Amino acid sequence: MSVNVEAESRPVLDVGFEERVPPPKLLLFAVQHLLTLSAIWVFPVLIGVTLGLATGDVTAMIQASFLLAGIVTVLQSSRIVRLPIVQGPTAAFFAALLAAGAAYGLDAAFGSMVVAGLIFMALTIPIGRFGVLIHVVRFATDPLVFGTMCIIIGAQLATLGLPGWFGAEGQTGYGWDLFWIGLVTLLTVVACLLLGGTTLIRRAAVLIGMLVGSVLAAVTGLWSVPDLTGVSFVGPPSFLPFGFAVQWPAVLLMLLAFLESSAEAVGMYTLVSRWGGAELTRNRINRGLFTEYAGSVAGALFGGVGTASYPENAGIVRVTRVGSRFVTMAAGVIAIALAFLPVFSAFVAGLPGAVLAAASTVLFGIIAMSGVQMMSAVRWDDLNLTVAGTAFILALGGQWLPEAMVATMPDWARALVTTPMMFGAVLLIVLNATVNYGLRPWLARRADGEPR
Repeated sequence: MSVNVEAESRPVLDVGFEERVPPPKLLLFAVQHLLTLSAIWVFPVLIGVTLGLATGDVTAMIQASFLLAGIVTVLQSSRIVRLPIVQGPTAAFFAALLAAGAAYGLDAAFGSMVVAGLIFMALTIPIGRFGVLIHVVRFATDPLVFGTMCIIIGAQLATLGLPGWFGAEGQTGYGWDLFWIGLVTLLTVVACLLLGGTTLIRRAAVLIGMLVGSVLAAVTGLWSVPDLTGVSFVGPPSFLPFGFAVQWPAVLLMLLAFLESSAEAVGMYTLVSRWGGAELTRNRINRGLFTEYAGSVAGALFGGVGTASYPENAGIVRVTRVGSRFVTMAAGVIAIALAFLPVFSAFVAGLPGAVLAAASTVLFGIIAMSGVQMMSAVRWDDLNLTVAGTAFILALGGQWLPEAMVATMPDWARALVTTPMMFGAVLLIVLNATVNYGLRPWLARRADGEPR
């Protein structure tokens, strides 16, 4: 197979999964995890801008995303996989919702997500041998697969890193003014990480960087608190805010999104459990996947973007070395509470994007380098080089296909090949299964049968 010698699971955390932290630090670390979930408001805002949605519809989508992320995070941290796993909207569902929403409307996009989620739930029923999907996504636990996936994820997230320091065109300070704000934010995060030792400063580096960057942007007049006039302070997420419909091409698109999120989730479970030296059984993984699917189904009914185990939050666990699942559980509880505060959803949507992009840059790099670290256990023969190299180049190359060719593709194919996370997951799972579980044994049998 792809692994020559199984790498030892060496805990790298100062605070283990079952350890508790004092309430003030618990709150601080939980908030830091939430601030990293920028996709909770970034993806709804981008969907709203692209599809021409009203502000109220975007706010409702943000509320639903907070609710979805919070509920599944609490369940995963407390009762299911019992790891410091944080759920957040993933690019796979964002791309699928955008494509399906543009083609069929958001009623069909979210309705099709519900149907696809129910199908995946049926494939992962956590009872006996009913969870058949685990035999497919188990390939994602292979260091060859998930190590390469981490590098692909880091490469895709890089497009949200440095380019985001300049802000958005037409925004106040767009260009070099916001770039310098982003640079100060990044330097603050790096300084806290390198010079903070084992103190709270190091563990809260990302949060401190965001605060410094936001204050500096406000002082220089490049950012101001969003106008919240007319926004309700308290209010529940709306049930079926866009209606409900089903389109089977959209269902296929959502099935691919669930497949990508499954690979990402299994990989994150594996990565984080190794950091804490915990055993991760297949049954435990299956329960975690079932919970993620159920959460996405429930969240879609309220207009929430589908989630996966968030790599940025895994990066925070690694950077801070605080692996307490009670921290992520607290983050989930806070997210649920925020889902009932539309005024907060409107506020976070207005945080300076350059600051968020700069503060997240270090986390993106850590995810990519964690993949490199995992692949140290891979036996790099010609077969494995072919699997990883082919998937890596194709997944990233899909972003730059000729627009005229992309325009001729069906919606589901367009979203698949132009989203590296999604395309990479499919390619790696298929290639790894074909080469290492099909071709490699055949070649070995053939070699054994040859005359010496």
